[in-house]
Amino acid sequence: MAGSCIIMRASVPTLWWATATPLLLLLLAGAGGGCHGAPLKAHFYRHSCPAAEAVVRDIVLARVAADPAKLPAKLLRLFFHDCFVRGCDASVLIDSTTSSTAEKDAAPNGSLGGYDVIDTAKAVLEAVCPGVVSCADVVALAARDAVSSQFGRDLWDVQLGRRDGLVSRASEALAEIPSPSDNFTTLEANFAAKGLDVKDLVILSGAHTIGVAHCNTFAARLSSSSSVSGAGDPSLNAAYAAQLRARCGPTPSAAASNNATAVPMDPGSPARFDAHYFVNLKLGRGLFASDAALLTDRRAAGMIHRLTRQEHFLEEFRNAVRKMGRVGVLTGERGEIRRNCRAVNS
Repeated sequence: MAGSCIIMRASVPTLWWATATPLLLLLLAGAGGGCHGAPLKAHFYRHSCPAAEAVVRDIVLARVAADPAKLPAKLLRLFFHDCFVRGCDASVLIDSTTSSTAEKDAAPNGSLGGYDVIDTAKAVLEAVCPGVVSCADVVALAARDAVSSQFGRDLWDVQLGRRDGLVSRASEALAEIPSPSDNFTTLEANFAAKGLDVKDLVILSGAHTIGVAHCNTFAARLSSSSSVSGAGDPSLNAAYAAQLRARCGPTPSAAASNNATAVPMDPGSPARFDAHYFVNLKLGRGLFASDAALLTDRRAAGMIHRLTRQEHFLEEFRNAVRKMGRVGVLTGERGEIRRNCRAVNS
């Protein structure tokens, strides 16, 4: 249902995604999950801050115009990483303190970006409507507006009314953010713990159609247990593997130590939000082990051919990202509206 919340279940800690695209606790009291108060709804700020959505859109579009190749991927990834730890509560934006290391300083979040865009939008909103618009809603709107910029229309509607979380722990980000090395069984379990199913997993993985990754995040695919020369994962297209080794280093150890060189996650269409990621998957050109893992499950593999059609992908992504945006949201009296997205209110 449009306004329903996603229930989070218990999970075994695992190491999760360290890259773009596209996201484990039981609904614990005070832990930032579940259905509290009114459900999310469209145009939540229609009366309390009528300019809210326009403010975010204008700032995001101006910044994307200056960085069209990278910023949409950064803001979409920021939204994913936020929702996969404590739900979509902007906990990823909180800075570390002398007594607590926050999510953003966990290893999987080390390459996140777009914080400055959120800061700018929030500062303007505080000047226009102080204490009204949550940082969590700004993150959700910014992701949608950035990705939609190339289309001239909204790719999905954003339901609003999230409130901001009060806790941010690096240890939780380390445990709950998907890893590019995860196999399908781990991915399915982790997504299920967020109330997301196999279909959501496959479609949200399509967020890897934009953005880049550094060589060290996929170096293991360029090697094999029987070779030190980089013979590589047999599921990886040989010609593509050769291109990656040329960029990252000729040996597995060279690639594993290369955290400076970036390569597109969707070769051939790195800056366009399109269905080309799924075309590449079928050709053995998924960059991460977690991408290739989608082909190892009959249900997931059966979805990929249809998702190579652009309009079908966009329609399905709209549904999946809206569902993800309801994971663990705080509403009603839960959480707070932060004045500064980087710190809880004093």
